[in-house]
Amino acid sequence: MKFYVTFPPGLEEVVKQELQNCYKVKIEKAERGRVYFRGSEKLIPDLNYWGRYWERVVWLLHKDEVKDLEEIYKKVRSIDFSFIKPNQSFAIRSKRFGEHDFTSMDIARVAGQAVIDSYLSSKNKRLEVNLDEPDVIVRVELIDNLLLVGIDTTGDDGLHKRGYRIYQHPAPLNPVIAASMVKISSWKINETLVDPMCGSGTILVEAAFIGKNIPPGHLRDFAYKKLFDMEPTQKKIREVDLNLIGIEKFKKHVEGCKKIVKNLGLDIKIFQGEAERMHEYVENVDVIVTNPPYGLRIGRKYITKKLYKDFLKEAYNILPSHGRIVFITPMKRFMRKIANKIGYDINKEIKIEYGKLPASIFLLKC
Repeated sequence: MKFYVTFPPGLEEVVKQELQNCYKVKIEKAERGRVYFRGSEKLIPDLNYWGRYWERVVWLLHKDEVKDLEEIYKKVRSIDFSFIKPNQSFAIRSKRFGEHDFTSMDIARVAGQAVIDSYLSSKNKRLEVNLDEPDVIVRVELIDNLLLVGIDTTGDDGLHKRGYRIYQHPAPLNPVIAASMVKISSWKINETLVDPMCGSGTILVEAAFIGKNIPPGHLRDFAYKKLFDMEPTQKKIREVDLNLIGIEKFKKHVEGCKKIVKNLGLDIKIFQGEAERMHEYVENVDVIVTNPPYGLRIGRKYITKKLYKDFLKEAYNILPSHGRIVFITPMKRFMRKIANKIGYDINKEIKIEYGKLPASIFLLKC
């Protein structure tokens, strides 16, 4: 079977490495924000249940060049949808990238009719359309002239919707990015990991999930269950004491973070304090992974630059020679300048699209 996974653009190497090392799939192509590969249908549950570093798993039915809506109809009409049960409903979820003289809604309308006509031809039954809660989601994406048609095995809620956020931070970090940052840091379970600007604790929770081998999808459901009678692989939870520490300036976020951690049954230490004074809360630190404020509002940039500078100086003074920092920010030029000035080695800079914001993930070494 052919598949592709989607994720925040920039994480291609993280995703490829995970797919090859943990799922033994054959990578066909990687492009910004998605990786195409071949594998068994038996992988579908695990790709969703254990998928830390991607947001969606799509079973790819058709990939071809098209010129217009008429060709889209013909390509979708040619697909055999007989795997859908007669009593099941479906919906088209369409996206369009590039310049076209039609809209995503036009694509959905044409593709939807093509699915209905294809099924009517093969099964002599008109499939029901349910736009709100479909049993089967057909993804139709047009990237310039490239048409992708597939079955969404994840569901309308992407895999970044883990299900553990009982407290909503005003600027939460995507858990897929958080988990990827932990992976980029090369953190080992016997090392102390600190997030000194932890917000609601997403980085720390994802580190705990990785360290204890907890499936990121254990609190949610998946669309593939409507089509495949398969269960994900159950792996033993790693019973290990992790040294994960969070520091957060604002009391309401500290309390919210503690609620999330307690609800998940994780042992993570959370302190109210300032990143620039880390030494007051932690003695030994091996790895720092953090998502600091971005200072995008008018008048905040100076304050944010001072925070970055003071925090990086503090970290440089307390990290050992093998210490690492992973840090995401849109203030790329300033970050390079201040990191070099303090004495860090900028080991990696990964350009990433966080929503519509161009940012970089930096890996700094002492």
